[in-house]
Amino acid sequence: MTPFSLVYPLHVLAALVWVGGMFFAWMVLRPAAVKALDGPARLTLWVEVFQGFFRWVWVAVILLPISGVGMLHLQQVGFETAPKYVQVMIGLYVVMTALFIRIQGLMLPELRKAVEAKDWPAGAAVLGRIRRVVGLNLLVGLVLVAVAAARPML
Repeated sequence: MTPFSLVYPLHVLAALVWVGGMFFAWMVLRPAAVKALDGPARLTLWVEVFQGFFRWVWVAVILLPISGVGMLHLQQVGFETAPKYVQVMIGLYVVMTALFIRIQGLMLPELRKAVEAKDWPAGAAVLGRIRRVVGLNLLVGLVLVAVAAARPML
């Protein structure tokens, strides 16, 4: 077993947790929550969902660059000589991380505050903005996965 064969699955699993989690939340959990829960219960659910999911996203945010840089070094490639698809993946990772930090650092506290105050209209407005940013981040993540899947085999 080579070091690369240990690092690569860790990298893929971190991406799977992050992008797959957003896909599940957007495509399955959100529509089910809209059908099954009234506004206050739905907003409360999302505060809890984000809190739990974001712990795992932080793991991915940390593991992805560590494992990615590790794979580059294992192949004795620097950033300046990395293949174009790797450079694109790094750029998309930066975009995804910025969007995630925006949600967690700015929007989630606003949602939590509205839910604690039982200000359901304000909470719904914040959740709508979060939904749009998560949707954008999901699209970026799916593009990143497509780039990774289409890359030349190493």
